[in-house]
Amino acid sequence: MSIEPVQSSKRALEPIDRVSEVLFGLIMVLAVTGSLSVAEVGREDIRTMLISALGCNLAWGIIDAVLFLMEGLAGKSRDLMGFQAVRKTADRHQAQRLIAEALPPVVASILTPAELEAMRLRLMQLPDPPGHARLDKDDWRGALGVFLLVFLSTFPVVIPFIFMHDTVLALRVSNAIAVVLLFISGYAFGRITGRRPVRLGIAMVVLGAILVGLTMALGG
Repeated sequence: MSIEPVQSSKRALEPIDRVSEVLFGLIMVLAVTGSLSVAEVGREDIRTMLISALGCNLAWGIIDAVLFLMEGLAGKSRDLMGFQAVRKTADRHQAQRLIAEALPPVVASILTPAELEAMRLRLMQLPDPPGHARLDKDDWRGALGVFLLVFLSTFPVVIPFIFMHDTVLALRVSNAIAVVLLFISGYAFGRITGRRPVRLGIAMVVLGAILVGLTMALGG
């Protein structure tokens, strides 16, 4: 439970969220470019592929942005209801339990009743909260960030098809770019989570290849 249950929200995009969104965009566009046949591909196929890749990531970028807003609103509503429950209960022990349940288990386990009571008193001193949770500019900024990450992550992979006339070479360069980006995503994820970055980079390349293969096999 946040001390400011309505005004506070998670950062627009946490580092792990950024990596996840880039990976998602890469998988989506790779599923499209991977469906091209090197032997049979032509300029019309390239045009269709570009439209499909951009359209697919545009649609999923919008969907992801909407889901981001829904998740943010749900979290704020949960915090607000918890805050209201603490303020309304006349039993201070029950209020302390509500506060402890809203905290991470490790943090709650080291707090004494006196510390929980101090938190309860601070919460009681806050101004009355609004009747319901609302989205703020940080939420909308985060949703825009989600959309841009999903949509713009398409471009590095499709750029070779825009500027290279040799479609076979363009496809190979596109795949190489995708592999590099997948590795970078995995490497970044490894650094963020404290794991071995190189291993996770390689694992991300393998995982991306598997997901693309499954997507194509299922008709995606």
